Amino acid sequence: MPGWSAQDVPDQSGRTAVVTGANSGIGYATARELARRGAEVVLACRSAARGHAAAIRLRAEVPGAEVEFAPLDLADLGSVREFAQAFARRRPALDLLVNNAGVMALPYGRTADGFETQFGVNHLGHFALTGLLLPQLAAAAPGARVVTVSSTFHALGDVDHDDLGSEREYRRWTAYGRSKTANLLFTHELARRLAAAGSPVVAASAHPGYAATNLHAGAARQEGRRRPAARLLELGNAVVAQSASAGALPVLYAATAPGVRPDAFFGPRLGWRGAPVRSWRARWTRDDASARRLWAASEELTGITYPPLTP
Repeated sequence: MPGWSAQDVPDQSGRTAVVTGANSGIGYATARELARRGAEVVLACRSAARGHAAAIRLRAEVPGAEVEFAPLDLADLGSVREFAQAFARRRPALDLLVNNAGVMALPYGRTADGFETQFGVNHLGHFALTGLLLPQLAAAAPGARVVTVSSTFHALGDVDHDDLGSEREYRRWTAYGRSKTANLLFTHELARRLAAAGSPVVAASAHPGYAATNLHAGAARQEGRRRPAARLLELGNAVVAQSASAGALPVLYAATAPGVRPDAFFGPRLGWRGAPVRSWRARWTRDDASARRLWAASEELTGITYPPLTP
């Protein structure tokens, strides 16, 4: 693992990958390196214009890349179902699902299904997508993986099971942190369920550290240019942050490196930048009872019940 780089990504020929939010930032860098190593990559993006543009750009950077855009709006469960149905009609198996797309520190809003936006997009949308694509992941096993992108901001707080939608009091950074905790609890419970069923599908997670992406730039704009938090974010993007390509390395490691264990969590060596290593995580992200409770609530909220997890 020390010094692991994009050049260490194993050959991905014959494998199919879905990367959400792949039109820019960490998602695009992840998709590009997977395609460079021979994977067929589906860029699952909300914006058709940006998704098609990303596919054109990627083919220019990686001649011969097998890449295509497919529409996916994680803020709309109808779109999630349509994406999964369309994928299943064309492909019997899926080797890799990278749950990367996300929103950060938005003012209070609701998804098409009425969920608080950050919890709805960052967690519930990916929970639903993974459940709907699980038969294709099982068909590709062994070797299939689900990698969910969390953040060091999960340390801002545990999920509030009595107020998952932050209805009582909404603080955008707290809500973001809780959604990233939800990503880790989801991975923890999915890994447990896969292991209990004897399935070889591996569920792991990663975070990019501090990477200069549209997500952080958007968070700075949301803070307003005169606020100290906005100035700190802008300074961090300019001075401290690593590139999106570097930020994608922990995700690529979780997705492709040999020997990745279920429920492993990877991030940059220094926390915010550097080569990928096993990452620290808050103790509440390994709470079995909390993970099961969140899973049950997620099934109820999305209406998605996972199929039996069999090898």
